[in-house]
Amino acid sequence: MKKIIFTGGGSGGHVTLNLGLIPLFLQSGWEVVYIGSKTGIENELIKKIKGVKYYPIATGKLRRYFSWENFKDAMRVPLGVFEAWNIIRKEKPDVVFSKGGFVSFPVVFGAWLNGNKKIYMHESDVTPGLANKMSLPFVSTFFTTFADTADYVSDKNKVRCVGPVLTDRLNNGDAEKARDMCNFKSDKPVLMFVGGSLGAKSINNAVIKNLEALLEKYQIIHICGKGQTVLARCEGYAPFEFVDKEFKDLMALADVVVSRSGSNAIFELLSQKKPMLLVPLPSTSSRGEQSLNAKSFQKQGFAEILTDDKVETDLLTAVDNVFKYRQDYITNMENAEWKRTSNRELFEVICGDAQV
Repeated sequence: MKKIIFTGGGSGGHVTLNLGLIPLFLQSGWEVVYIGSKTGIENELIKKIKGVKYYPIATGKLRRYFSWENFKDAMRVPLGVFEAWNIIRKEKPDVVFSKGGFVSFPVVFGAWLNGNKKIYMHESDVTPGLANKMSLPFVSTFFTTFADTADYVSDKNKVRCVGPVLTDRLNNGDAEKARDMCNFKSDKPVLMFVGGSLGAKSINNAVIKNLEALLEKYQIIHICGKGQTVLARCEGYAPFEFVDKEFKDLMALADVVVSRSGSNAIFELLSQKKPMLLVPLPSTSSRGEQSLNAKSFQKQGFAEILTDDKVETDLLTAVDNVFKYRQDYITNMENAEWKRTSNRELFEVICGDAQV
């Protein structure tokens, strides 16, 4: 029986791909082990999967700014490396797969210290995250979503662009089912606002501030995020904290989508050919990867960009502009040549390479 160790965490984006790959390895008879943090989102999500052994290790957040917490976390990283090294020494995996996040570096480095030759890593955004940058010297293959990511890597022989790894969760949505769910009319266009699983405060505030003006022209689907406070449902306005199976139906109904510009989100929108108004995370909250993602899509004619600091004041004008030229964006997306990979295809790549 072959064995794989997964790692990745700190946010949903560093766990989602692993959640898609793990069942395929289990179904194929692999033994699956996961090394994550003690308190991160991966701890909760992975422990729900039957048949996966979960090891928590000490982790330290890798900040790009000054904080006194950096000194505490600097001590946790070496401890996490030692714990990961010891776990990997005992488990003896054939393959290690990292999706990034601050928990991943100790695992990748620990695997390298143990002499593992098959260490894979995946990056969703244009530029590698800090943990992935630190891990790069120790991995054998670096899977990327954007071809441009190779420009940020010194050893390009390690880079393998597989495109976005997408599921079919948004395919075959039923717009009429969503229209009934929202109690919307059929003769008025629909805007969808999406801020991610935890929501986006600036986008939520912009919707609230501009709702009256927006409702004069559009009907609004507002996925605001768990625990976020928004206005009550009214005619033409349907707020949701979180949606799962209904998401594909709501997406089918939307004429324009306003969203953050995380890689997974925008490629799903591209797969559904939805005109986009992208509001990247500001540089104060990120390393700027969402801005680069958004600029890539804007350059290809798939989307327009509205900066976070302008979203409240300029939302209506920006939405009107995207809606006015929506067919141009759709045509650009229909004519675009872009590479995508399914979970199954990436699984087969890893398995095939592991046999070599």
